[in-house]
Amino acid sequence: MREQIILGKWTREKLDDLLKESSSINDAGKRIDFLSGKFLGLEYRESTLIGDINTPEIFVINLKGVDCFTFLDYTEAMRISKSFAEFKENLKKVRYQSGNVVYENRNHFFADWIEFNSDLVEEATEYVCAGKSHQVKKILNQNNDGTCFLPGIPCRERKIVYIHSGDVDNVVIEKLKTGDYIGIYSEKPGLDVSHVGIVIKVEDNIFLRHASINSTKVVDEDFLKYISDKPGIIVLRPKEFS
Repeated sequence: MREQIILGKWTREKLDDLLKESSSINDAGKRIDFLSGKFLGLEYRESTLIGDINTPEIFVINLKGVDCFTFLDYTEAMRISKSFAEFKENLKKVRYQSGNVVYENRNHFFADWIEFNSDLVEEATEYVCAGKSHQVKKILNQNNDGTCFLPGIPCRERKIVYIHSGDVDNVVIEKLKTGDYIGIYSEKPGLDVSHVGIVIKVEDNIFLRHASINSTKVVDEDFLKYISDKPGIIVLRPKEFS
């Protein structure tokens, strides 16, 4: 298996120290807050992963720049790791179905986390929605004309549960937790989300920590303001474990 490792501002030794420190934080949300906070200010960078239907997949760790999804990949893999060596192996499990590093097995959709990372995260949208959730069936990866967004990736029918942004009231906010993974629901055929990030609560404030294409870096942004003009949200919650 070919790999490309770019650590940016970190070294393996510094990552070992960081992961050892984070492993002492028992609460999953607080650990995610601690780890994802180390990415604040990091450059937004698209297309850092290597592989497609015509190009052999390369296992990539690129901590010099992240997009919204690789930001979540790295954060979740770090959450369950106590060393850099463990992080490498856990990243394969988070990013690829069964940890098998091939393009066809990459988790291309947020819904893939629900299906293939169910030992790590659980669907929490219905729990936080206070009875206001909506369900739709979508054939992910399929355009209106029947072609695929991503050639070589199967089109799969999935049930998508989301909350309209207008229904995110104080009751919903109260049930959201620091460390929840948020998908911004997409109304486009074939897509489940258009963006992803992490809920961060600080006293009475709630933020979306995400790799922002507009800010060109990882930022904390007012959660309610950010989602106000978006169709809705999907909520995944990290599972607690020792």
